[in-house]
Amino acid sequence: MASGPSVFLLNVSGQIESAEFPEFDDLYCKYSFVYGHDWAPTSGVEEGISQITSKSQDGKQALVWNFPVEITFKSTNPHSWPQIVISVYGPDAFGNDVVRGYGAVHLPFTPGRHTRTIPMFVPESSSRLQRFTSWFMGRRPEFTDAKVVAQGEGREVTRVRSQGCVTVSFNVVTKDLKKLGYNTGNGDFHKAHIMSPSIGLVGP
Repeated sequence: MASGPSVFLLNVSGQIESAEFPEFDDLYCKYSFVYGHDWAPTSGVEEGISQITSKSQDGKQALVWNFPVEITFKSTNPHSWPQIVISVYGPDAFGNDVVRGYGAVHLPFTPGRHTRTIPMFVPESSSRLQRFTSWFMGRRPEFTDAKVVAQGEGREVTRVRSQGCVTVSFNVVTKDLKKLGYNTGNGDFHKAHIMSPSIGLVGP
């Protein structure tokens, strides 16, 4: 008698479509994935960097990248479901590349097409003198590793400011989740397996 599957697959393709940063122009973005120990990429690209784009000339003044994202993961359980971390960069008044925003969102849990708008934020200097010094030296506060955005550890002691948003579209396909006892056809999977304290993951 053949045994059932021991892992399930999550395939995600899509685009980092656009951003809105009213105060800034000529921006590009980077992305990477954060996931738990039980997860492993089997195909696709784990990180990337987009082209520089300028604001559209219409009233929305969106920054359009349409930057493709595609990856497949395998896992034995949904604990620490993958997140995509996005960081946006652009020139300051002196021409230095500085961070304009960080943000993260869990990959959608249910199959189909999804769109997420990710609020972005930037770290703030803790004092007026540090803010002036960082502006004068052209070195804004930033994280040494953008993945800390998705981990939450130590984030509560970091002073941040909301700034802009990024829109991402996802096409999600899963395989063998139902055979392992997870129902992804409706909100039951999200409530029972992602939000529960035993799993320890909170989705968007």
